[in-house]
Amino acid sequence: MSPLSTSVESLEGNKVRLKVAVPAVDFEKAVDAAFRKLAREVKIPGFRPGKAPRQLLEARLGAGVAREQALRDAVPEYYAEAVAAEDIDVIAAPEIDLTAGEEDGDVEFAAVVEVRPIVTISGYDDLTIEIPSLGVDDAAVDAQIDALRERFADLEDKAGTLADGDYAQIDIKGYVHDEVIDALSATDYLYEVGSQTLVPALDVELRGARPGDILKFNDTLPEREGGDRAGEEVSFQVLVKGAKSKVLPEADDEWASEVSEFDTLAELREDARSRLELYAKVQAQLLVRDKVLEAAADLVDLEAPEPLVSQEMERRLHDLHHRLEPQGVDITQYLQATGQDQEAFVAGVREGATRAVKADLALRAVVAQETIEPTDDDVDAEIARLAERVEEKPAKVRRDLEQRGALEAVRSEIARGKALEHLVEHTTVVDESGSPVDLTLPQGEGADAAAGSTPDPAGETDEASAEQPQEQS
Repeated sequence: MSPLSTSVESLEGNKVRLKVAVPAVDFEKAVDAAFRKLAREVKIPGFRPGKAPRQLLEARLGAGVAREQALRDAVPEYYAEAVAAEDIDVIAAPEIDLTAGEEDGDVEFAAVVEVRPIVTISGYDDLTIEIPSLGVDDAAVDAQIDALRERFADLEDKAGTLADGDYAQIDIKGYVHDEVIDALSATDYLYEVGSQTLVPALDVELRGARPGDILKFNDTLPEREGGDRAGEEVSFQVLVKGAKSKVLPEADDEWASEVSEFDTLAELREDARSRLELYAKVQAQLLVRDKVLEAAADLVDLEAPEPLVSQEMERRLHDLHHRLEPQGVDITQYLQATGQDQEAFVAGVREGATRAVKADLALRAVVAQETIEPTDDDVDAEIARLAERVEEKPAKVRRDLEQRGALEAVRSEIARGKALEHLVEHTTVVDESGSPVDLTLPQGEGADAAAGSTPDPAGETDEASAEQPQEQS
């Protein structure tokens, strides 16, 4: 049984005062630990580090030194233990005031700390949100069919000059002074004019060129191509050996049967329409969740606590930094590249963080008001998912969570997920005209669309044809 004696008093401003008392006999253990720590740090003639007895250290340093050390080391631990014992959901660092035991006797202190507010919301079972219409028009289907035609296009020799969309067959050599750069040199390279896949000047020089032309120019290597040499000026010499244009196949029944599982173009178009509708529904489901969270946040009638907003801002900025880091770009460079004002950017991050905090408070309110509790199966499934992500066994992940005291946080996260599901299920979704929207997915479908990929009009992927058009012999 813990030696601590604790009590909690509610204060204004969403704070509590936690009072903690530690009996003198129990605090002596912390004093002993402090003496052992001092013994490792203080050199005493005749004793190895850490071996000097307490009595000698006390005589040389005084009992007060060890007690001060014990208070510095133990009070934060007592505070954490008291927070867990009283089940206080703290959201900021405490202000601790030692009220007794500075020199001897029982140790008592009071900690004033801000806690997560407990809110009650109403109207969450009668939300209505609006999303764009899910209708797929003929133009969208045409675009899918044209994309498939692009994949199966042929290349034919072209008379005249090169233009964007044409393919140039070239020998290219990149060099700095007399050093040829192998990564920028190739023979019989088929390059799409206007693709901007090497250096910008190459596209500029190829526009209007003809077979037989020799092009010489300089350009600066961009980050994606230059690697360690990014930003360096490189000289190029290009021999244009041929010019080819892309010829799209005729969209008819014969073509449809060759590139897909369907016998007719009409069947292929209908499949493309179905896939677009499925993709639109999956994307709409994600949009609905975001809009439901926004609507739930509006039901929270209090200011978002500043500590929670600051923590959420820090998390978002850290995530952005983590995404930019592999590109060798920091947030300042990102803002410069995207033309964003720093103050406006920070204000945007704060606004998003504030709404996220209020949405989280709303979900916690739904959990409490609907008495939502994760089952053991829910927890097992989440642990299995975490284990798969970190490539560990579920038993080890569970053990690690328990040792870190994080298992309850997992249960809380699951409960909030269930609360969001409850909100979505009880929300009316309409389009711009006010008509109800059916977001039900066909049985067993939606996994590919949910991954966020554009639907494949052929229902399959031909990697060779997807890379570039085939040259007709």
